[in-house]
Amino acid sequence: MVEKSLFASRPVTRRADASKFVRAAALVVACAASVIATGCASLAPPTPVEPTAGTTVEHYRGRFSVRYEQNGEARNTYGNFDWQQNGENATVQLLDPLGQTQAIVRENPRSASLELPGKAPLTGPRLEDVMHDALGFALPVGGLRYWLRMQGAPGSQASIERDPQTQRPTHLTQDGWTIDYQAYFDGTPLRVKRVDLSRDLDGSPLAVRLVIDE
Repeated sequence: MVEKSLFASRPVTRRADASKFVRAAALVVACAASVIATGCASLAPPTPVEPTAGTTVEHYRGRFSVRYEQNGEARNTYGNFDWQQNGENATVQLLDPLGQTQAIVRENPRSASLELPGKAPLTGPRLEDVMHDALGFALPVGGLRYWLRMQGAPGSQASIERDPQTQRPTHLTQDGWTIDYQAYFDGTPLRVKRVDLSRDLDGSPLAVRLVIDE
């Protein structure tokens, strides 16, 4: 097993301690690749998203980790994220542990882009395709906005299991993804604090953990 941090210049042997996986996330592989290529380069943080008429900006900050396979080799990478969602428009900022922006993902109904330090933005009609072309795999950013609300995304069937005592969602499956709700914030309204996602598509396993700080 090989692990890359956002600031490592080369892979290092991963320790067996699975608790390291708690360092949560989604596109950090892009960050690691950019740091390897550009050293300490970083991007300017994106402009804060302003709500449009009739919408409310959803804002998530936290940590993430990704376990995946690349060229048949198991890897692990992690970092921090700042996610702003305004209706159908999403901006995901990925940062290293020192707070430097290493990747910016933008998605709207018409296009998607991935920005890395020292490189021209990668664009395409679908975020999944842009990510797959750049990273070799795709993460369900579009579905996550609904799954973090503890509901299925529109357009396909979802199955939700609930705790029989609290009625809190514990497990959701949709589009080949398994979403396990591991922890919630105290108080109301009900908000997810930690969620694990996994998928095995064409023999390429992918696991993501998100830990939301606020």
